[in-house]
Parts: sequence; C-alpha cells; structure tokens
Amino acid sequence: MLDFLFPAAMAQDAGGSAAATDASMWPSLLMFAGLFLIMYFMLIRPQRKRQKEHQELVNGLNKGDEIVLSSGLLGRISALSDDYLTLDTGSVTLQFQRVAVHAVLPKGTLKGIGQG
Repeated sequence: MLDFLFPAAMAQDAGGSAAATDASMWPSLLMFAGLFLIMYFMLIRPQRKRQKEHQELVNGLNKGDEIVLSSGLLGRISALSDDYLTLDTGSVTLQFQRVAVHAVLPKGTLKGIGQG
C-alpha cells in the first residue's frame, strides 16, 4: 500500500545493492519535481503576474484619474504623493493608500452614474 513512499529496495537487508536503492529514488524525486512545477505554474506564477500588474496600475496613477478602490468607493484623484492619494468623491475629500486602488475607470464614468 505504501510502496510509493517506502520502495521495496529500502526494505532489503544490508546485503542489497546500492544501485537498486539509487534507482528506486528517481521516481520519488521526479514526483516531487513534478509537484513543484505544477504548483509553480498554477499558483506562484499567476500570483506574481497579478502583483506586477497591480504595481504597474498603482505607479501609473495620475491626478484626475477616475478610480474604484478595493472597498468599492468611486472617486477622482485630486492629489498624489508617494504612498497616498486624495480622492474627491463629489461631496467629500478623503485620503487613501495608493495600494487600495482596484481599477482605473474610463474618463466620464463618474458623470455617467451621476457622481461627477
């Protein structure tokens, strides 16, 4: 039942050949390498891509851009600093961290929904 974890070659007595033990390790090593590759291409790589895209979005913000924050708040950027932005929501001006930006909206979106 657990032959894939403990190959029969490992259960041999000390008189067993070392070549049989080395040969039985290859399937296990290949299995772990395959698992790592699967995890890399399914989890790590897409997450790094999303992080890079978000960082480019945050670095590309300009005064006057209409944005939506991760909380769902919509507004227009009225001022920017290195880590913070000032958001004009129409009735209130608020300050947020730049990393809270979820997306940049097309120009005129706020007017189209009656906020601008």
